[in-house]
Amino acid sequence: MKKTDLKKEFLSVGELATRSGVAISAIHYYESKQLLRSFRNQGNQRRFHRRELRVLSYIKVAQKIGLSLDEIKQAFKTIENKKRPNTDDWKKLGKNWEKILTKKLEIIQEMQSQLDKCIGCGCLSLKDCPLRNPNDILSKKGSGAHLLNS
Repeated sequence: MKKTDLKKEFLSVGELATRSGVAISAIHYYESKQLLRSFRNQGNQRRFHRRELRVLSYIKVAQKIGLSLDEIKQAFKTIENKKRPNTDDWKKLGKNWEKILTKKLEIIQEMQSQLDKCIGCGCLSLKDCPLRNPNDILSKKGSGAHLLNS
């Protein structure tokens, strides 16, 4: 890669893929989910601003720690319409993710503390499951498969 390539403000999808290590198909997918932004140049070629490299990094790290694309998109809403996010924008994004991660950590800690109750449980019902249905909260929703989308 030429030294001048490192200073380019706008990158093709191939350049973005090379610089980020993310497959072109994944970049297109993230763009379709409105996580990445691009525009078309005069030759009708897709171009991405360099800032999308940072966005891609956030996406990949967030996925690695178990955040869904919806959670990632929600967190990005704090900077979604900014052409050039500044330090404060990235700090605000970090605060949003801190809330999400804290909630996930609480769930993990609760599960960790309840695992010994699951070993050898043998239950065929979720009525008494402290992890999936604490205090039988699902009974308030009536009969049916309430946990399929959870």
